[in-house]
Amino acid sequence: MQKTVLDRVEPVAEGTVSLVLRGAEGPLAHWEPGAHVDVALPNWLTRQYSLCGDPADRGGYRVAVRYDRLSRGGSEYVHLFLRAGRTLDVSLPRNNFPLLPAPEHLFIAGGIGITPLMPMLAAAGPTARLVYVGRSEATMPFAAGLKAAYGDRVRLHRTAENGRPDFAALADGLGPDTLVYCCGPASMLAAAEAAFPAHRLHIERFQPVAKEFAPAEPFEVNCVRSGRTVPVAAEDSLLDALNHAGFRIPSGCREGVCGSCEIGVLGGEPDHRDDIGAPPGRMYCCVSRASSRLDLDL
Repeated sequence: MQKTVLDRVEPVAEGTVSLVLRGAEGPLAHWEPGAHVDVALPNWLTRQYSLCGDPADRGGYRVAVRYDRLSRGGSEYVHLFLRAGRTLDVSLPRNNFPLLPAPEHLFIAGGIGITPLMPMLAAAGPTARLVYVGRSEATMPFAAGLKAAYGDRVRLHRTAENGRPDFAALADGLGPDTLVYCCGPASMLAAAEAAFPAHRLHIERFQPVAKEFAPAEPFEVNCVRSGRTVPVAAEDSLLDALNHAGFRIPSGCREGVCGSCEIGVLGGEPDHRDDIGAPPGRMYCCVSRASSRLDLDL
């Protein structure tokens, strides 16, 4: 973890604040557009936030936090109790949503989904465009600054006035090599998946997609480096079983979305149940399981 000091808390829209975190012990780790970090809050919760500042600024990170009326304690604490001057532990950046090169990019943001797309828009160059969707401009973080910086390349779509955007029309107007990046609420992501070709669409989710799996069965994992065997009951997650056995596995969302609990797999076949897409030799142990014994790099 990296030690930071909360430099300032600033409102950036109705119900959304920006947090600027400065390195308490020198420069912070480099990151690239699309990355996020885990922030350990003083109320013992850890939450994931997309980095929305300038990757060249090694002295500080910026994130934005929308107040969720159904908060499980994270956004509520940030909005009601977190104040400048507080020391916060922040993870190294992780990027499950990297910006790939292309002749043109179309970015589609919904509400707080603007955060990973802001540094992408800056990095993609003059052929990139942004369609930013929100109920009204007052509810859309950073909207005024984006319009001022990018002019006609940014289109604000206010649903209270204009209804939902026509993604099919957007898709019809794309160049043949345009890549589309979309982040926002589940309904927007579903509409984007229906409109844009899958091989050109890149999505980041804040919540997992509802999926059906076979009933969970017990299994065992062999922790190769420690020489220990850990049983995983049908009603337990692999993450909980490892933590109960004394392995300190970081975790965040516990829904297979953030990637905090990634571990190495040396043998066996995991039953991947995450929404990220684990690379070969890795798995996310908060949701993924196995139908037979696994060898883990623990």
